[in-house]
Amino acid sequence: MKLRYESEADVLTLIVREDAPVDAVEEPGGVIVSYGGDGQPVSVEFLNASARHLIVPDEMSVTVQSKR
Repeated sequence: MKLRYESEADVLTLIVREDAPVDAVEEPGGVIVSYGGDGQPVSVEFLNASARHLIVPDEMSVTVQSKR
């Protein structure tokens, strides 16, 4: 899984898989979910990320928790 932030577009993208998207659904609130050929999500885009306080462009930290 990867995170990418495009500052010029102010879009935060969570990349779940590296597969090419074949379909996308825009959810209310500026969230776009892209799907691969198998119907499973490949990415989630958050539009206007800094305005929605999802990211501070100069300060980005990520915490990943995993239970095994």
